[in-house]
Amino acid sequence: MKKRVLIFLIIGLVLYYLDLSINSHQDKDIYISDQEIISLITAWVSQVGRTPNDNEIAKIINNLVEEEILYREALNLGLEKDDRIIKRRLAQKISFLKQESIKEAFTKEDVLKYFNDNKEKYFIDSVFTFTHYFFSSENKPEERSFKAYADLQNNVSIDSDPFLLGKNFVQVSFNDIKRDFGEEFALSFNAPQLNSWLKPIKSVFGYHIILITDHKDGYYPDVSEIYKTIEIDLLQDEKSKALNEYLNKIKTEYKIFINPDLKI
Repeated sequence: MKKRVLIFLIIGLVLYYLDLSINSHQDKDIYISDQEIISLITAWVSQVGRTPNDNEIAKIINNLVEEEILYREALNLGLEKDDRIIKRRLAQKISFLKQESIKEAFTKEDVLKYFNDNKEKYFIDSVFTFTHYFFSSENKPEERSFKAYADLQNNVSIDSDPFLLGKNFVQVSFNDIKRDFGEEFALSFNAPQLNSWLKPIKSVFGYHIILITDHKDGYYPDVSEIYKTIEIDLLQDEKSKALNEYLNKIKTEYKIFINPDLKI
């Protein structure tokens, strides 16, 4: 009788540990449904106004996976106890806890090193003041713009098209010009010739004849001018680094399942 009880006890213990092992393994399996991905992409499209590219889709899915991992780790730590907050709030909570492990007081050497390692981040872009005549791509823009340019050289008044962003631009940064008008257009602002109409330049909208009236070179500010900003950036970077290290460490414990045949 005692042997039988002992056997049942041993079997019970084996089944208990098997169950623990199976449940623990299953807890590391993450199944991402087609509907969940499509729903997130649909929300992204409604916010941004266009379809995401491959890199953006990968980022959307990666954010979803990381959120699920952080959510489960939060549950494992019991952060959800007596709390009805949703997954995202739990993920945010554990992210905050991991980030708060970073020291908030940096030495001057720390700040200077961060500035030198990330100098391009603080570069003050060159700025330009200019006016232009615009010739829409819908109506022979190249032909019309070159004729208008010739007329300008002879002080003849010209006709051009209205431009959505306006006619005059004051203290506009080089990067904003490149963003709004395109790379080819922005090249004309390298070593600019002031107060002289430039030959027609192509943009993403059509052709332009531009007159640059002012230009200020870009520069690196003195550290003392932006010390507090650098300090804040350093703190944020250290917090992000701590969270990424934590995520990379625990990601290997999870298996991710996504339908390879999903058409997006």
